[in-house]
Amino acid sequence: MTAIVCSDLSFSWPDGAPVLSGLTVSFGPGRTGLIGVNGSGKSTLLRLIAGELRPGAGIVRTEGDVGYLPQAITLGTHRTVSDLLGITAARDALHAIEAGQTGEDAFAEVGDDWDVEERARAWLDRLGLASLGLDDRVEHLSGGETILTALAALFLRRPDILLLDEPTNNLDLDARRRLYDAVTAWTGVTVIVSHDRELLGLVDQIADLSAGSIRMYGGDLADYEGLLAAELAAAERAVSAAAADVRRQRRDLIDAQVKQARRDRMGRQMAASGSLPPIVAHARKRSAQETAGRSRELHAERLQAARDRLSGAEQAVRDDAEIRVDLPATAVPAGRTVLTLTGLTSAHWHPAARPAARPAARPAARPAAPLPASAPPTASALAELVVRGPERIALTGPNGAGKTTLLRAIAGLAPLPGVGVRLGAVVGYLPQRLDLLDDSQTVVDNVRAAAPAASVNEVRASLARFLFRGERADRMAGTLSGGERFRAVLAALLLAQPAPQLLLLDEPTNNLDMASVRQLSQALEGYRGAILAASHDLPFLRSAGITRWLRLDRDDGLTDIGPL
Repeated sequence: MTAIVCSDLSFSWPDGAPVLSGLTVSFGPGRTGLIGVNGSGKSTLLRLIAGELRPGAGIVRTEGDVGYLPQAITLGTHRTVSDLLGITAARDALHAIEAGQTGEDAFAEVGDDWDVEERARAWLDRLGLASLGLDDRVEHLSGGETILTALAALFLRRPDILLLDEPTNNLDLDARRRLYDAVTAWTGVTVIVSHDRELLGLVDQIADLSAGSIRMYGGDLADYEGLLAAELAAAERAVSAAAADVRRQRRDLIDAQVKQARRDRMGRQMAASGSLPPIVAHARKRSAQETAGRSRELHAERLQAARDRLSGAEQAVRDDAEIRVDLPATAVPAGRTVLTLTGLTSAHWHPAARPAARPAARPAARPAAPLPASAPPTASALAELVVRGPERIALTGPNGAGKTTLLRAIAGLAPLPGVGVRLGAVVGYLPQRLDLLDDSQTVVDNVRAAAPAASVNEVRASLARFLFRGERADRMAGTLSGGERFRAVLAALLLAQPAPQLLLLDEPTNNLDMASVRQLSQALEGYRGAILAASHDLPFLRSAGITRWLRLDRDDGLTDIGPL
């Protein structure tokens, strides 16, 4: 029943940088969540299984057809939704047959797939893409629509193996719910790389890729975290016991050295008194030296063994370093107005609505089930938004509604026609692309550029709290891993002078591993200013202590929706 087998798999990039070495793993029926820190090789492993990359050594064997959804989908500007779904040739042949052509090539192209258009429409509708026409150009699709259309293409193929790499990135809440339903209903072998906690709550097992090897844990993310917590507790107890043993062996060594020093002193005194014949005194001295040497060796060996046990125990404890910062300069008094937006009901800045979709050639075979509305029926669009004190506001809404556009306008990067922005605090903006660092500078230099009045020692002390200790702070920004780069960007943003008292976050958890998401939440615990976060990641928003929930969409504008 095993569908994917990787045996002694190794892969390195052309520059020689190793990614995987001697990895052996198998995936069977059911849903597997593949997790690990950024840079551990998760996406590379999926590409190797999908056949997009060739291993440097080892074997990848798959049983059945493989469907693969990558993180980045490259689209030609002249392609259509039908092309992305992979059904254009079958549709053309079907239309030719309906027009009276009876060539064998057309029938061969259609095969048994006479209902290809109905099935395509059914999957598009099921994934919330009822407005798309099969002949619409893909260049007009949003990022979320592109992902869902590519996913519909996979479901249409009905592959035996489904590989999904961060499928919920850029998806709004409604789209995520539809994806969750589709993944739950899918049968076969599914391997999902994701940091989405809700999606990982739907899997049958967790595969943890760490230090080049994979460990399997039965159950979903909650089960995995429970097992991990028990392992961590046991490992920490082993560390405590080993550390106590090291201290005991060190004390024993010191005690033995003190006792030996006393015996040596007494021996010297007896030899000096002349009470023993020289030959006896010499024999006793030599015997004492041999005994002392064996004692020192024995205690040194015991101490080294205890240290080795401690080192092994410490390695068994997972690296779960936490960001703990206190940022008093970011504090905002409760009644102070930090942001006022006016003209929000103006239609000038809203993204243009999609042109009406071309009607499908055939009716949908299976209409999509309606989702509950995200906003209360009585909610009305806000003409003005006022943010006071250390409010923490979530900005939700469908893809393409203008959330990023609004945040960029507040940050002063792109004015919006008809919308007034009045700031009462210093703004810090964290964009989706994390492009705030100068790759040719060190981490220290990047933070000093944001905080020029701070001394090098002050910057280093602050960076240590962001887990850049010692030589790590001197690394060039261009050499950082994904998780390290995120922490460096976060440090440069939060340690800036003057301190940001209004923090704008644009999908901050996209492409972050779960450790980085947790560290972001920890850093925000020490932040005392106002936050406006555009995100579809509900677990993150709740962990960030959101106090007010807003929704932005094309039709209703900006509305208060209450807690989700």
